[in-house]
Amino acid sequence: MIYAVSDLHGYPLTGFLSLLSKAGFCDEDFLFVLGDVIDRGDDGIRLLDYLLDKPNIQLILGNHEAMMLACSFITDIVTDDFLESLDETKLSLLQTWLHNGAAPTIKAIGQLAKSEPEKLGFIYDYLRDAPLYDTVTAGSKDFVLTHAGLGGYSPGKKLCEYSDRELLWNRPNLSEQYSGKFFTVFGHTPTAFYGKEYSGKALKTDTWINIDAGVACGEKPMLLRLDDRKEFYL
Repeated sequence: MIYAVSDLHGYPLTGFLSLLSKAGFCDEDFLFVLGDVIDRGDDGIRLLDYLLDKPNIQLILGNHEAMMLACSFITDIVTDDFLESLDETKLSLLQTWLHNGAAPTIKAIGQLAKSEPEKLGFIYDYLRDAPLYDTVTAGSKDFVLTHAGLGGYSPGKKLCEYSDRELLWNRPNLSEQYSGKFFTVFGHTPTAFYGKEYSGKALKTDTWINIDAGVACGEKPMLLRLDDRKEFYL
């Protein structure tokens, strides 16, 4: 079976494992994590550490992981030379990340940099290797998996032609349609943003499924089994 989850945002690792257990997820199954594992909650780095050595779990990069990579300079030792290197570009990148809930992640990075710098290096390498999208066939249906859908969608546009911003920061309108040849599965925008009736659960249209149930808004994550599009909740 093939599953997808998105926007864990530092959700407690124990809760995430409980969700997998509820779905009966096992070593023979495969899980796509559609980005935004970190920030807002306290367990983002712990979750990444758990995911990175699992051969049956694939992380798709989210905009929060992209911000973490863009601000990787925070691991440098704070010396006079480093402070002088903090130009407007770096300060702007850091300000954007902080505005998006980075404080718990930065704190965890600082702790890991002191206690287990090698592990922190593995986590950064893991994020650098994470793709912006993936495709899979499950239950005789084709799926495109991204963090934020397909910004600037066009039927003739190849996946490799979408920009980072179109795949990481897009927020499709409820009426927006993608190709009927496949389902696009993504997160990034909590489903409650489309209406209170969608809060805390997946939002399904004819061509796409948003599985950001709203952990960033205080909800619990949900898991989607692609084979039959069954939803699992804590």
